[in-house]
Amino acid sequence: MDIRIGVIQTAKELVVEMADTTDRVALQADLDAVLGNEDRVLWLTDKKGRTVAVPSKKIAYVDLGADDEKRRVGFGS
Repeated sequence: MDIRIGVIQTAKELVVEMADTTDRVALQADLDAVLGNEDRVLWLTDKKGRTVAVPSKKIAYVDLGADDEKRRVGFGS
């Protein structure tokens, strides 16, 4: 599952590729807790073990990709 995070005052977005075993419901609960308070930090660990931190007051949006999302390549996809 890919997570895309829009950051305020930045044209780019952060993309974190989560492990296939990531619990979507628990992740959404963590997001609710972090986004409900401006003084919190969202910590995510990707499938390679790298950790990313984003201050909640800088988050513009969060897009959770589908669990079974298949990557499409080419014009006919």
